[in-house]
Amino acid sequence: MNNMRQRPIPTRGRAPPPPPPPPPHLQNQPFNIIPIHDLLTDHPSLRYPEVRAAASALRAVGDLRKPPFVAWHDGFDLVDWLGLFFGFQDDNVRNQREHLVLHLANSQMRLPARTSAVVDVLDGTVLRRFRRKLLQNYSSWCSYLGRKSNVKKVQNDPRRELLYVCLYLLIWGESGNLRFTPECICYIYHHMAMELNKTLDDDIDEETGRPFIPSLSGENAFLKRVVMPIYNTIRGEAERSRNGTAPHSAWRNYDDINEYFWSRRCFQRVKWPIDLSCRFFATRKEDKRVGKTGFVEQRTFWNVFRSFDRVWVLLILFLQAAIIVSWEGTEYPWKALDNRDAQVKLLTVFITWASLRLWQSVLDAGTQYSLVSRETMWLGVRMVLKGMVATTWIIVFSVFYARIWSQKDSDGRWSNAANQKIITFLEAVLVFVIPDLLALVLFILPWIRNVLEETNWMILYLLTWWFHTRIFVGRGLREGLVTNIKSTLFWIVVLASKFTFSYFLQIKPLVAPTKALLNLKAPYYWHQFFSNTNRTAVVLLWIPVILIYLMDLQIWYAVYSSLVGAAIGLFSHLGEIRNIEQLRLRFQFFASALQFNLKPEDQIASLQATLVLKLRDAIHRLKLRYGLGQPYRKIESSQVEATRFALIWNEIIISLREEDIISDQELELLELPPNCWGIRVIRWPCFLLCNELLLALSQAGELSDIRDSDLWIKMCKNEYRRCAIIEAYDSVKALLLDIIKYNSEEYTIVTNLFDEIDQAIQIEKLTEAYKMTVLPKIHSRVIYLIDILLMPKKELSKVVDVLQALYELSVREFPRVKKSVAQLRHDGLAPQNPATDAGLLFENAVQFPDDEDALFYRKLRRLQTILTSRDSMHNVPKNLEARRRISFFSNSLFMNMPRAPQVEKMMAFSVLTPYYDEEVLYGKESLRSPNEDGISTLFYLQKIYEDEWANFVERMHREGMEEEDEIWTVKARDLRLWASYRGQTLSRTVRGMMYYYRALKMLAFLDSASEVDIRRGSQEIASFGSLEQHSGLNGINPGNPPASRNLDRATTGVSILFKGNEFGCALMKYTYVVACQMYGYHKGKGDPRADDILYLMKNNEALRVAYVDEVHLGRGEVEYYSVLVKYDQQLKKEVEIYRIRLPGPLKLGEGKPENQNHAIIFTRGDALQTIDMNQDNYFEEALKMRNLLEEFKKNYGIRKPTILGVRETVFTGSVSSLAWFMSAQETSFVTLGQRVLANPLKVRMHYGHPDVFDRFWFLTRGGISKASRVINISEDIFAGFNCTLRGGNVTHHEYIQVGKGRDVGLNQISMFEAKVSSGNGEQVLSRDVYRLGHRLDFFRMLSFYFTSVGSYFNTMMVVLTVYAFLWGRLYLALSGVEKAAMDNSSNNKALGVIINQQFIVQMGLFTALPMIVENSLEQGFLPAIWDFITMQLELASLFFTFSMGTRTHYFGRTILHGGAKYRGTGRGFVVQHKNFAENYRLYARSHFVKAIELGVILVVYAAHSPLATNTFVYIALTISSWFLVVSWIMSPFVFNPSGFDWLKTVYDFDGFMNWIWFRGVLVKADESWETWWYEEQDHLRKTGLWGKLLEVILDLRFFFFQYGIVYRLKITDGNKSIGVYLLSWIYLVVVVAIYVIITYAGEKYAAKEHKYYRLVQFVVISVTTLVIVLLLKFTKLAFLDLVSSMLAFIPTGWGLILIAQVLRPFLQPTVVWDTVVSVARLYDIQCKQGFCLTKLSAGDSRYLVLLLGKKLTLTCNLRYWNVFVFIWINEEVALYPAAVEIS
Repeated sequence: MNNMRQRPIPTRGRAPPPPPPPPPHLQNQPFNIIPIHDLLTDHPSLRYPEVRAAASALRAVGDLRKPPFVAWHDGFDLVDWLGLFFGFQDDNVRNQREHLVLHLANSQMRLPARTSAVVDVLDGTVLRRFRRKLLQNYSSWCSYLGRKSNVKKVQNDPRRELLYVCLYLLIWGESGNLRFTPECICYIYHHMAMELNKTLDDDIDEETGRPFIPSLSGENAFLKRVVMPIYNTIRGEAERSRNGTAPHSAWRNYDDINEYFWSRRCFQRVKWPIDLSCRFFATRKEDKRVGKTGFVEQRTFWNVFRSFDRVWVLLILFLQAAIIVSWEGTEYPWKALDNRDAQVKLLTVFITWASLRLWQSVLDAGTQYSLVSRETMWLGVRMVLKGMVATTWIIVFSVFYARIWSQKDSDGRWSNAANQKIITFLEAVLVFVIPDLLALVLFILPWIRNVLEETNWMILYLLTWWFHTRIFVGRGLREGLVTNIKSTLFWIVVLASKFTFSYFLQIKPLVAPTKALLNLKAPYYWHQFFSNTNRTAVVLLWIPVILIYLMDLQIWYAVYSSLVGAAIGLFSHLGEIRNIEQLRLRFQFFASALQFNLKPEDQIASLQATLVLKLRDAIHRLKLRYGLGQPYRKIESSQVEATRFALIWNEIIISLREEDIISDQELELLELPPNCWGIRVIRWPCFLLCNELLLALSQAGELSDIRDSDLWIKMCKNEYRRCAIIEAYDSVKALLLDIIKYNSEEYTIVTNLFDEIDQAIQIEKLTEAYKMTVLPKIHSRVIYLIDILLMPKKELSKVVDVLQALYELSVREFPRVKKSVAQLRHDGLAPQNPATDAGLLFENAVQFPDDEDALFYRKLRRLQTILTSRDSMHNVPKNLEARRRISFFSNSLFMNMPRAPQVEKMMAFSVLTPYYDEEVLYGKESLRSPNEDGISTLFYLQKIYEDEWANFVERMHREGMEEEDEIWTVKARDLRLWASYRGQTLSRTVRGMMYYYRALKMLAFLDSASEVDIRRGSQEIASFGSLEQHSGLNGINPGNPPASRNLDRATTGVSILFKGNEFGCALMKYTYVVACQMYGYHKGKGDPRADDILYLMKNNEALRVAYVDEVHLGRGEVEYYSVLVKYDQQLKKEVEIYRIRLPGPLKLGEGKPENQNHAIIFTRGDALQTIDMNQDNYFEEALKMRNLLEEFKKNYGIRKPTILGVRETVFTGSVSSLAWFMSAQETSFVTLGQRVLANPLKVRMHYGHPDVFDRFWFLTRGGISKASRVINISEDIFAGFNCTLRGGNVTHHEYIQVGKGRDVGLNQISMFEAKVSSGNGEQVLSRDVYRLGHRLDFFRMLSFYFTSVGSYFNTMMVVLTVYAFLWGRLYLALSGVEKAAMDNSSNNKALGVIINQQFIVQMGLFTALPMIVENSLEQGFLPAIWDFITMQLELASLFFTFSMGTRTHYFGRTILHGGAKYRGTGRGFVVQHKNFAENYRLYARSHFVKAIELGVILVVYAAHSPLATNTFVYIALTISSWFLVVSWIMSPFVFNPSGFDWLKTVYDFDGFMNWIWFRGVLVKADESWETWWYEEQDHLRKTGLWGKLLEVILDLRFFFFQYGIVYRLKITDGNKSIGVYLLSWIYLVVVVAIYVIITYAGEKYAAKEHKYYRLVQFVVISVTTLVIVLLLKFTKLAFLDLVSSMLAFIPTGWGLILIAQVLRPFLQPTVVWDTVVSVARLYDIQCKQGFCLTKLSAGDSRYLVLLLGKKLTLTCNLRYWNVFVFIWINEEVALYPAAVEIS
C-alpha cells in the first residue's frame, strides 16, 4: 500500500492530466504544509495520491461562468473562483484551499483499500460526509426558523458540493470576531449560498437583465460590506461596557448579537444586502438600539435560586416536612405520620411549593423584563400569567387547607366530611403536579422528549410555550435510558443519606431545645424593643443548622463521588502498576500489551469491526491483564515483534535521557539494546536481569547432581533468569572471540571449547560432563577480565594471565573427566605443536578493541552489569518523575483503549496554544541574579532538581564541555533550556507538544517498514555507536539545521532509519499553532522573547506561529492582520505564509479566547487539542494519541463524543509544600472528579486544557471558548456549557495524560483562585448556567450544580455558617439567654445541641476524601495515608482553610458587586520574600478584616459567656472558629519565604509605614495606601442600588457590639433604658472629636509652632484624664469598663467607615470625608500593629522593637559578625554562613 501511494502520477485510465502551472502571483510563494500551488514540486506530502485527488477536484472549474472585470488564469481553481466572485481576501483563499485539501486527503486516506486502478480521484462519500458535518448547524438553523436551506441536494455534482463547502470555509476564515456568533455566520452563509446558486444556475438579474452577479464583489468586499458592519456593532457595544464595568444589562455581548439571529425578524430587519439603517446596528440609546436578546444578566444572589430552583424547592420542602414531622416528638418519622393532624399539616408543603413558584415568576419578571418589546410581547404575557397562576394556586391551596381545619374544628374530630376536604385538597394537588408527572414520564422515556424538543413543528411549540422559551440551543439534551438509570441510582443514594442524616442529627435534635427556649422566661440584660420573647434566640439557634442543612449535600456528594470514582477507577484498571517493582513483574506482559495497543491491526480486521472481533480483542486484553494462559510468547531476539518493541521502548528511554531525568548509566540499565554478538534471546533491560545470574550460579551449585532438563526447568521458571543465563553465555563466548585474533590457534581452541560445551547442552549431558561448582571461579575470572578491558590503559600481561587462568579452569577443573594433553590436542583444545611453551598461550593472540568503539564498550558494560549486579535495582531510575511516568505508561497499556490505526489512516489533529507575553526561555541574568537573600533561580533549581542537574552536567560533558565555567558561555543556550524546561515556560510546552510530531514519524516508519527493514534497522542502530542526544528542542542540532528535504531528521534511535516519507505523513497529520498575539510587537521593539520564539520555530519543523500585526497607514488609521509564519529550513529565515486582514482590533472581549479565535483558522485536521502555555507533554504519551482520536468514532451513550477529556498530571508538586497541596487538590479533581462527572453523571464540561475537540463540530458552533467581556472571564468552561447545550457529548479518558503546571506561591495561588472564584460568580449570572439548570433532567442538573457554581456557593455557605454560629452565640451571651438557660437544668439539653451543631461543620473534612481515595487507588492505601498525614504536618489544613476564605470573598463580591478580572500570576518560582505591604493589599479585605471580626466576637464571647468559665466547653465550642481565625491571619506569614525573619520584619514594618503615609498624584496602589484604599472601593461605585443597600444592611452588624456591651458595663448599674445606648454614642463622638482636634493641631502647629501643638496635646490629655477620674470617683465606672468599651466602639467605628464608603458620592464633597479617610488609615495602622503582636507570639521578643516603633541601635567593636542565617524558601530551610552588619 505504501509503495502504491508513492508511485508517480498515473497516465492511463480516467486519471486527470497533469495540473497546469500555478498562476504567476502564486509562484515561489511560501506554503504552510503542502505546496498546493505547485503540485509538481518535490515534497513528501505530494507523494500521496489522495492529496493530488483533492487538489484535482478543486481545479475542476470547467464551464463555470468566469468572474467579470478580473483576469482569469488557467491555474485558478474553485476556491479562487469564489474568492473573485464574492470578494474574499487572497490569503484567506490560499489558507482555506490548503485547509480543504488537507482535510479531504486525510479523510480519503481513512477509506477502505481501493481496488480501482485510479487512485487520483476524490471519493464522493468523503465530500458528502464532510459537507453534512460542516453544514449541520446551518441546516438545523434553517429548520428551526422554518426557512428552506439554500444548499441544494444535487446528485452526481461534486463540484457544487465543493463550492458549498468552500464558501462556508471562506466565510468562516474571514469573519474575525464574528466566529463567536455562529448563527450570524449561518445568516450570512444562507444569503451568500443563495447568490451562489443563482450564479451557478445562470439566473438573470431582474434589475439589469444581465447574468446575475453577487451583491458582494471587488477587493475585500466581504470584509468591508459584511463583516465590518457587524463587527463595528459589537465593538460599539463593547465600548458601552466601559471595559466590563457597566452592568451586563446595559450592553449587548457576543451572545446577544448571535441570538438576534435566532428569530425570523433578522430576515425582515437586517435584510440582504445588509441594511445599515437597521436598529440592530445602532449602539446608542438615542438611535433606538436593539436591547438584550434572549437573556438579561442581572447581578443578584437570587440567580442561584433562579437557575437551580428545583434543587432549592426540594431542600425547602423537605425541611418544612421534616420540621412538621419532628415537632410531633415521636422516635421515628413514620410513627408521627400515624397522626392525622401531622398528615394534614404536611399538606402545607404544597402551599410553600406554590409560593416558591410565585417567587420564581417574580424573579423572572424582575430580571428579564427588559426583554419584553413589541416583538416579544408574548414573553411579557407569559411572565404575567405565570405570576397570576402561581398566586391562584396559593389562594386555592390556602382556602382548601383552611376548610379542612374548619371542618375538623366544627366536627370536633376527623369526620368523613373533614376527610373529604382532604381528598378535595389532594385532587387539587394532582392537577398542580401534572406538569411534573409528565416530566417524569418523559424522563423515563428520554428519546420521546428529545424528538419532541428537536422537532420544529409549530403545534409542539405552542404546547410547550408555557414551560420555557423556545430557543435554538438546549433542545434534545436528554441522555439514554441506561445513563439516566445510573445517575438516578447515584443521586437516590446521596439524597437518602443526606435526608436521613439531616432529619435524625440536625432537625429532630433541635426541636426539644426550641420548645424549651420558647417557654424560657429569660431576664434580658439590655433594652427589649418587643415583648419578652425568645423567638430571636430560636431563630439564631436555627440559622446555622439550616445553613448546614442547605450545604451539606455537597459533602455527601463528595463522599459518594469518591467511592464511585474509586470503583470506576478500579474497573478501569487504574493503579494496577503503581511502581517500577510491579512493572518488573509484568514487563513481558507489558511488551505484548504495547504491541497490542500501538501496533495497527490488520486493515481488513479494522474495517470489519464485528462483535466477534471486539470479543477477540477483549479476551486478548483480559489475558494480557491477568496473565491467563499464554498471552505472550517468549520473545526471542530474532523476532520482528521483539525488535519493534525494542525500538519503541528505547525511544521512550532516550526521551527521558534527553529531558535529563535519567543518567547515562540509568539509560544503559533501562534500554533494550538491539541484538548483537549472536545472542539468542531478547536482551531485556538490565534492571530486569539484575542478580539473576548470581542466583542461577548459586542454584546450579546446589543442584549440580540433578539432570540437565530438571535443572533447566527450575531455572526457566523465571523468564528473566533464563534470558540472563543465555545472554551471559553468548556474550562471554562472543567477547572471547572478539579479543582473540582470528585464525590464531588460540581462536580455534576457544571455538572448540565452546562447541564442546554446546554439544553437551544439546544432548542434555552438561551436568554429567562438567562440574557446576567450578562456575563461580570461572565467573570471577570473567569479571576480572572485563574490569581490565574497561580500564583506560589495558595491560596485555594481565589479560593474558586471565585468559590462561580461564583456559586452565575450563580444561582442567571444569570437566568431570580429566583429559590428557594428547586428548586435548586431539580434540583441538590444546596447542598442536608440543614444542609450544604453555606459558606463552594467548600471549600473541590478544587484540584489544579500538578505544573509539563505543558500541563494544556499551556491550561490555552491560555484560559486566549482568555478571556482577547483586542488588535488585529497585531504585532504577531514582528520579521520582521518571518512575511515575514509566509506571503510568505501562499501566495505561493494560487499560481499555481503542486499537491504533496506521498513521496514514488516523485522524489528523492540531494543537493550539495561546500565548501573550509570558516567559519563553529564562534569560541568563534572570537565572543567576540573586534575590535579597543571595538565592538565585538557578541555585534554587539546582537544589530542587539536584539529580536532574547532575544528569544535565553529565550530558554537557559528553557533548564537549570541558570546564564548568563553559556552562555560562559555550553551553548557555542549553543551560537556559534546562532551566526553562523546569518552569512554566512556552519552550517547555513547545517541546512537549512536538513529541506528537516525533512520535508520529516513528510510528509512520514502523507502519510502513517491512520485516527486513526492521531487522536491518536494528543492526544499523547497533552499529551506529554511542548515544548522541538530541540537543535541540525536537532532536535537531540548533547549530546545524537540516535541509527541508530531510524535515527534522533526528540523529538517534529510530530516526536514523527514516526513509523520508515519514516526515510528509507526520506533517499531514499534525500541526502545532502557537497564538503569539504580541509577537509582531515584540519583534518591532527587539524584545528577546521574539528571538526565543524564532529559535523555537527554527528547531521545530511542525511549529507555526500566529500573531496580530498592526499596520499604521497614517492619519491615525490602523489595519490589523492575522499573520501566520514559520521558519523556512531552505531559506534559513522566518517566512510569512498567510496575512489575513481583520475587521478591526482583535480584543473586544476577554483576551485569551480572542487570541485563540484569531489563530484557529490556521489549525488543521479533524481534532483540535487546546493546550495552555503552562503545560507539558511526554513522548510515551504522544504514542497513544492515535488511540485517543479513535474515541471520536465510538458512541458514549446515545451520542459520539465532541470533546475528549484528557487526564492531567501536575508537574509542579515538588517545587514547594504549597505546590504539593495544590497538586494533590488538582489531581483529585482532574482524575477522580472528572471521571465521575463523565460516567455515570454525564455532566463533565471543559475545564480548561488539555481536552481534544471535534474541530469541525466546534468551528461551526462558536469556537472552543466564549469571549464576552467579564461574563466569560472563565472562558474555557463556557465551551463545555455550549457543547452540552448544543447536543454535544463530553467524555473522559485516563489512559493518556498531559502535564500541567500550577501556581507555587501563596500570592500566586490566591490570585488564581480569585480569578476562578470571580469567574464562577459571573457564571451564576450567565445564560448558559440558567439554561443548563432548566434544560437538563433533574439528576443531571443536581450533578451540574454541585460540581460547578454550587461548589463555590456551598463553600461560601460554610463561612456564613461560622458567622451565623458566632453571631448567634454572641447574641445569646450578651442578651442573658445563655445564662438563663444554664440556670434552668431542663434547658441544658439546648446548649448541648448548640455545641453539637458546631461539630457538624467539621464534616468538611470529608471534602478531603476524594484526594485520599484517588491517592489510595493510584499509589496504595498506606502511601496515601502517609501523604495525608505529612500534608497535615506541613500545615495543609491552614492553607486549605485560607483558600476557602479566598474563594468565599471573591465569589460573593463578584455576584453582589462585580469586579471580576483577569489576574496574572506570573507562574514563576517563589524564591523571594513578599513584604507585608504587598500581603496586606492582597489579603486585608478578603481575610484579615474578616478574621479580626471573628476574633473580636470570640474574645467578647469569652468575656461575657457563662460557658467560658468551663474551659473544655469553651474550647470545644470555639476551636474550629479559632482555627479559621488563625489560618486567615497567619497563613500569609507561615507560607511566605523568610516570613518570620527578624530583619525582614523590620524592613516590612518600615515599608508598610512608608506605604501607608505616602501621598502623591497619579501614584499606584503599591506605592500609596490611599490609592489602594480607593481601588478597594471600586466595586461599590459599579454596583447597583440593591447591592449598595445590602452592603449597608450587612455593615449594621458592627453596631451590635456596642449595643450588647454597653449594658454590661458597671457604669450602667443595671439600667436597661434605651437612653443608655443613645448616651453611649457620646463616647464615640468625643473620641472622634479628640482625634480631629489633635489632627488639626498637628497640621497647623506641628511644623512651625511646636509649643502650641504640645499645649493642645497637654490640654486634651488633661481633660480626658480628669473626666476619667471623675467618672471613677462619682459613678460605678470600673477600669475594665475602659477595655470593654474599646471592644464595643472599635467595631462601631469600622461599621461607620464601611457605610461611609457606600455613601461616598454624597460624603466626598464634604469635610466629613477627610475625617473618614484619616480614621480608615488609623484602623489599618492598628491592624498592622496587631499583626506584629501576632508575629511576636509566633516569633521572639525582638518584635517589641517594632511595636514601640523604634529602631534598634547596638554599639559594638566588631563591625561584622559571622553567623549562620536560616533562609526559609518555599518551606525549605537552607543553612549557610552570612555576614550581618551591626550599626
